[in-house]
Amino acid sequence: MSDEHLTQRQRDAKKRAELTANAARAEAARAQTFIDEFVATATEQGPAPHPLKATTMDGVVVKTDKVGWYLRTNKSLAIDTDGNYYSLVVPAGFMARFRGVQLVPTLATMQIGKGGRDGETGDLREFLAWVLDGTIPQD
Repeated sequence: MSDEHLTQRQRDAKKRAELTANAARAEAARAQTFIDEFVATATEQGPAPHPLKATTMDGVVVKTDKVGWYLRTNKSLAIDTDGNYYSLVVPAGFMARFRGVQLVPTLATMQIGKGGRDGETGDLREFLAWVLDGTIPQD
């Protein structure tokens, strides 16, 4: 579709959005190499993966359809046994309490908690190492 009908400001905004999306995909590809190494190591040496649980927007903890490892102590991020990256804070209705939720992978980032203030921020590689050495509890 042609951008001729757009104003210059709209074209600039569209270009910035495309650049941002491309950068996010490139960062996710870099992160995936570390995630794949982590999954291989964890599968071979431990820790064992656990059924993942998610938290709904209203604070209810629900079961999910995935098994893997939590990356943060607050259990808001995880990696499944296939190497997919998930945010575990999910929108869900009342029935999710009984049925659980199906997780949808998101693009991984090299920086966990970027812009956050909760103290659990840092490089993805550090978080993966903490999972492997047992610093981040999985139960």
